[in-house]
Amino acid sequence: MTVNELLLSLFALVLAASLSACVTWAIRPLLLRHVLANPNARSSHRIPTPQGGGIAVVSTTLMVAGTILYAGLINFGIPAAVFGATLFIALVGIVDDLKSIPMLPRLLLQAAAVGAVILAAPDDARIVQAYPLWIERCLLLLAGLWFVNLVNFMDGLDWMTVAEIVPVTGAMILLGWLGEFPVSGTIVAAALCGAMIGFAPFNRPVARIFLGDVGSLPIGLLLGWCLLQLAYHQQFAAAVLLPLYYLSDATVTLLLRMARREPFWAAHRSHFYQRATDNGYSVSRVVSEVFALNVGLACLAVATTMAAAPSVKILLLAAGCIAVAWLMFKFSHRR
Repeated sequence: MTVNELLLSLFALVLAASLSACVTWAIRPLLLRHVLANPNARSSHRIPTPQGGGIAVVSTTLMVAGTILYAGLINFGIPAAVFGATLFIALVGIVDDLKSIPMLPRLLLQAAAVGAVILAAPDDARIVQAYPLWIERCLLLLAGLWFVNLVNFMDGLDWMTVAEIVPVTGAMILLGWLGEFPVSGTIVAAALCGAMIGFAPFNRPVARIFLGDVGSLPIGLLLGWCLLQLAYHQQFAAAVLLPLYYLSDATVTLLLRMARREPFWAAHRSHFYQRATDNGYSVSRVVSEVFALNVGLACLAVATTMAAAPSVKILLLAAGCIAVAWLMFKFSHRR
């Protein structure tokens, strides 16, 4: 990465943080009147709280990244379909925030957005060359649909998404500076990181505003696209390590609910981070431990990009798995 590109990524982060904070502050009174999340049996909050703060995060991310990438400030573009799909899934999210969309239509609309992002990639963008392109794309569609939803599922605690997105995107920025991540992805990651930092003061426990589906769904889509760029550049271990806690908590929870023959599609409080609050951990303690884990996973991910030997990458990946398993075990038991 050149000095100019490095400075642009820093500019994107700072500008996005400033704009996100301003927009969040400006729209909160409107959301307070029209888009309230009322407490229920599965909620972690006790008073009605406005949701829809994702409007600030997503709009700021797209505006800052789009301006830098499409105004010709750098020569590395990003498919317009990615930004278009992000706007589309944000609209799906805000409709779902206002009036719940039935499960099947919601999944189909999300699949359309994920499919547009995957199809926008050139044919020579491959993860595993041995598989036919159509098989890889179908598997990526399923994985992308699950990733978008798991980011939504995991957004159930104050600062939880901040504790996930900031370390992950921060690692992507560092990888971009080291030349291990595309410049376009670095700019998007920097804008998203900055937007989440600007939103964070309003979402700290006890939160004054939530992201809502209008935030968690497009954030999941943009983050999934960034991770896909890592995988396309054959940094598969890093692409797995960075979101490993989210992947593990959501996937294991789903499998356990299916094994218990529970209606896994229904809302619940079975995630490990939710069980932690029931087991005596404060919200601040939970998100602090998740943040610390994610910083550690980010360090392991960066290390895998510098390791030449496959055995070292496997050892680093195993270390990340052990750390995630330990925290999930800790959360599932009384403090």
